[in-house]
Parts: sequence; C-alpha cells; structure tokens
Amino acid sequence: MKYILLTGSSRGIGAAARDELTARGAKVTGHATRSGDDQTIAADFTDPGAAQALWDAMLEKTGGKVDVLINNAGLFGANPLDGSDIAWLDGWEDTLRINLTAAAQLSRFAVRHWQSTGTTGRIVHVASRAGHRGDSPAHWHYAAAKGGMLAMHKTIARAYASEGIFSYAIAPGFTDTAMAGDYLESRGGDGLLKDIPLGKVAQPEEIAQIITFCALDAPPSMTGAVIDANGASYVR
Repeated sequence: MKYILLTGSSRGIGAAARDELTARGAKVTGHATRSGDDQTIAADFTDPGAAQALWDAMLEKTGGKVDVLINNAGLFGANPLDGSDIAWLDGWEDTLRINLTAAAQLSRFAVRHWQSTGTTGRIVHVASRAGHRGDSPAHWHYAAAKGGMLAMHKTIARAYASEGIFSYAIAPGFTDTAMAGDYLESRGGDGLLKDIPLGKVAQPEEIAQIITFCALDAPPSMTGAVIDANGASYVR
C-alpha cells in the first residue's frame, strides 16, 4: 500500500485524483483549507506555519509513512494591474504562498524525510500550461508561481534521482473545474475553445489519471519530465 499526501483534495482535480488513487488501493490523506472528513487535514497555506503542521499531522496519522507527495493545492484569482499597490501585492503574495511556497516547503519536508529514513519517494507537482506560455494580464502571479513550480520540480529531479527520490510534473491547460470557470467566462467562454485544437477543455478525471500514473506507475527514468495536457493549445 502506498501512503500519499494530496493537497487541494476537496474539489476539482484534487477530488478526482483522490478517487482514482483510492480505487488503485492507495491510502490517501487529503488536505483542504477546512477539513470535511477524518481523512482530510485542514491547513490554510496563507499561514507560513501551515505546511509544517500539515506534514507533521500526516506523519502522525500514518505512523511516519509517506511514499508520495502530490502538490495540487492552488489559488487562481484575478489581480488587475490597475488595482491599488497594496491589493496587487497582497494578491501576488497569497498566490505565490499557496501555489508555490507551500509546495516547496512540503517538497523539502518530503525529501528530508526520505533521506533520513533511507527510503525512496515520489513528488508529483500539478503545475499549469501558464508556467510555459504565461497567462492573462491579470494573472502574472499565477503564471510566475507555476513557472517557479516547474523550475523547482526539475531541480528536485536532478538533485535526488540517485537517491531514489523522483519528481514528476503535469502542466494542464484549461480544465473543467470551479477554479477555471470564472476565468473561461472572463476570456470569452466558448470562444476561448478556438485556441484549443482538441475543441474542448480537459475534465478533472483526465488530469487525475495522469496524476495517478505519475504517483504509482511512471518509470524512474521519467523523473524530471513535464507532462502537458492542454488539448494541443501549447505544444513544446
């Protein structure tokens, strides 16, 4: 049995990934800002101490067992350039802390745990197409956070592969989640589909399948890879 910590598990991609991983026999501990069940740990990543508290709670819950960390938690909100300086900076810092800094903290705790116990492990980072091609003028912060996540992922992969610690990343394009709904509407709704050769946005279950593959099945030689899932709207 694989013990997995999955952040942002209460809805969308995270909820779909939790279902998929559980169906495969994994023991998944979820995370949300507010806990809704005894298999979910509450942690508000705007609090600098929340990631440490989450990690400690996970280890206590599983008796010190963790095989996979999935960094999926995310904040996506507009941050217009013409807002006040304070509002713009607050939006920037909240998004970076939730989307990148908390993921970095948890990744650090995971790497150190596996090193200290002499065990192997995997980290799966749910990034975004925006980390490659940028985003809208109101989403500098989101693109910067996801670009940072991809750079962090590659660094982890290169640094710790020889120790059996593997890192995989996924860069979804538009996905049919509550987080993306407002954005799709703000960018023209169905008109935005013209930018997607596939003609439709991804479903959370599609991204969940890729997360599950990375968490349980991807070969070690794939460490450092970024898997795109954007309907060919951005091809590298």
